[in-house]
Amino acid sequence: MSSRNRRTHLRAKTRTRDPMQDYDRLPSDLRAWLSQAALPWRPASVQKLYARALAQTGDRARALQRLDAAERRLVSKDAAVIWGAEHPAARDVEIDVAEHGVRG
Repeated sequence: MSSRNRRTHLRAKTRTRDPMQDYDRLPSDLRAWLSQAALPWRPASVQKLYARALAQTGDRARALQRLDAAERRLVSKDAAVIWGAEHPAARDVEIDVAEHGVRG
């Protein structure tokens, strides 16, 4: 199993359902997005965000763009903690050095 998206300081959630079954139930365009995601998204989380974005935009492509934006924000926060505020992915994020908390 690949470990490319396991190094993160973002909060992890405990699984109560089979993630592969949840993944298989996703629409094909959402499965394609999730297969290329930089972070280890749970299918249920992606479905919830996608449904909200689709309801707001009424367009699948724009809903996927909103998922991209949400992921960029999370990667920026995580990059600031892992590699520091000077990392290119950590732009526009403040680090509270005393607590290692991130604001952005």
